[in-house]
Amino acid sequence: MKYNLSRIMTRAWKNFRKAESEITFGEALHRAWLSAKAETVNEQRIEAAKLGAGVTEEVNTWSAWKQLGYEVIHGSKALFQAVLIWGSKGDNATYKASFFGASQVQAIAAV
Repeated sequence: MKYNLSRIMTRAWKNFRKAESEITFGEALHRAWLSAKAETVNEQRIEAAKLGAGVTEEVNTWSAWKQLGYEVIHGSKALFQAVLIWGSKGDNATYKASFFGASQVQAIAAV
């Protein structure tokens, strides 16, 4: 498997600056590598959960939809959840992510 080294280094520097001297750059780089390696596993877990729930539409988490310029319609229930690896914590911690479908979002209204 090939990894995007530029992206890993960028993530390491971002984590290092964000931590404000709480971690060394070596630890930030280690966490960036863990995140890169976890991406493949997380994608597989998401696809398995999506298949298990019988969902065929495009899905994202609430925050991913927001980054794309959409908001989840109030009252919408997640279509499924998946346990994902949180590599940036450095200890292979996991978290449960909820996924919403394209039919459950609307474009964010311009103010």
